[in-house]
Amino acid sequence: MVLRVAVIGAGAGGLASVKCCLDEGLQPTCFESSEDIGGVWRYTDSTDRRRVGVYRSVITNTSKEMSCFSDFPFPEGFPSYLPHSLVLEYFRMYARHFDLLRHVRFQTTVLSVRKRPDFTSSGQWEVITETEGVRESHVFDAVMVCTGLYQEPYLPLTSFPGIDSRFKGQQLHSREYRDVQAFRGKRVLVVGIGNTGGDLSVELSRVAAKVFLSTRSHTWVVSRVSDHGFPFDMVNTTRFNHLLEWLLPSALARRIRFWKFNSWFNHTNYGLASSKSSKFKVIINEELPFCLLSGTVVLKPNVKEFTESSAVFEDGTTEENIDVVLFATGYNFSFPFLEESVRSPIEDNRSLYNCIFPPQLEKPTLAIIGLIQLTGSIMAGSEMQARWVTGVFAGWNKLPPPSRMMAEVLKRKPPVKRNPHERENLKMSFISYMDKIAACAGVKPSVLRLLLTDPQLALAIFFGPCSPYQYRLVGRGRWSGARAAILTQWQRTLRPLRTRVLGDSSSSSSGWCWMCLLALPAALTAAFLFSKYPQPGWSP
Repeated sequence: MVLRVAVIGAGAGGLASVKCCLDEGLQPTCFESSEDIGGVWRYTDSTDRRRVGVYRSVITNTSKEMSCFSDFPFPEGFPSYLPHSLVLEYFRMYARHFDLLRHVRFQTTVLSVRKRPDFTSSGQWEVITETEGVRESHVFDAVMVCTGLYQEPYLPLTSFPGIDSRFKGQQLHSREYRDVQAFRGKRVLVVGIGNTGGDLSVELSRVAAKVFLSTRSHTWVVSRVSDHGFPFDMVNTTRFNHLLEWLLPSALARRIRFWKFNSWFNHTNYGLASSKSSKFKVIINEELPFCLLSGTVVLKPNVKEFTESSAVFEDGTTEENIDVVLFATGYNFSFPFLEESVRSPIEDNRSLYNCIFPPQLEKPTLAIIGLIQLTGSIMAGSEMQARWVTGVFAGWNKLPPPSRMMAEVLKRKPPVKRNPHERENLKMSFISYMDKIAACAGVKPSVLRLLLTDPQLALAIFFGPCSPYQYRLVGRGRWSGARAAILTQWQRTLRPLRTRVLGDSSSSSSGWCWMCLLALPAALTAAFLFSKYPQPGWSP
């Protein structure tokens, strides 16, 4: 029987895991190598290579209503998109509210996690830790690894001939970036156009002499600000939209999606993306199109090679006098503390059952939390994982036998190993994944049942944002405040903007009731489809 659980890391996933352990009557001990909670969201001026942290100006890409822990909304006065300081403040509030810090051992590094000799019968692990030079050995019934995706910088230097042997300028990874001061007046080449590459290009363009942004992928750019000024994810991440994408032919759904992207600006004109490409990524950035339009950022193709002071690109063009090359090329994950037999099969999240459990283990007492990329908040996804995992540990939720889990994992694994550049293609639908894990945990809401018992709530769930509160309506861990949180999420979104109220301003929800009434027939039809046919999802 599982009772004592080791939680490795006190970031968002670690804190949620500790809380979920307590909810299930388990005894968690969280080991955090630094002196504070927060993980990557705890900003410091230090560029200590032992930890990854955000840069000074970072703002969340997902809104507060879509990113919160499911039974603990962000404060009403917090803005929809948050700087790192407010995210960390929220973590502190969460930890205080649920009394989590007494279960965290700070400045304690996990050196090894190994199976006990009797693992096949007990499922127990030996965990070796070090605190201020003193090593300790512990025995735990289960382990939750919450170290996340962002661990070791991915620097594909071999893909750029001359960067080490000839180039005389400065080169660094985005992990080392903190602010713009060191780049004032310089000519900077940013390699990689993910969310970080886009953000840093925009920020550097304000002080650098010139910024070049090199990419080899087709990239669609969207704004955090969507229809009528509401957050993009609240408007677009709905069960209604999700159902439409499932019902429509994939080619038509993709054309509609590209048309929406191009309705803001024509991406082909900007050299960013073509609607004919089958492989693409989506990044969040309101300012990048204007920087390209104003020439403060210049888009370039992939780098072919470097000379002493210049970059030669694959289209034959050359940019001279490059002072700094900033690699925004992502991260590798690693679990150096896990024993080799457990660590080596984990190539990416597809090596894990439901992206969580190593399927080859005789006992399912090891869980990897947060090793996911979703089209929505990873924080919300990590909490959902932790709820299911602790339910498994406590005996409420059951897993298939290892042979079946292994077979399902093998279906998802590709024939060749991918690199972090291609991880965008590993992104999973937020709603599909959340619903999948929620169903496993017995906490997925039923739209059809709610239509019969609480039509107002059902319509809000189906046509409104698929916010984490939806997964606190039923099952273990049900929260009495979930219904109210769902029905008031638009008001909380607008509350921080009410610093100057105009006489003719109207509530965001003034037309909500009318919309719900008009949408009732569509909701009934959709609910019927949900109950009659398999729901949109993904194969584990």
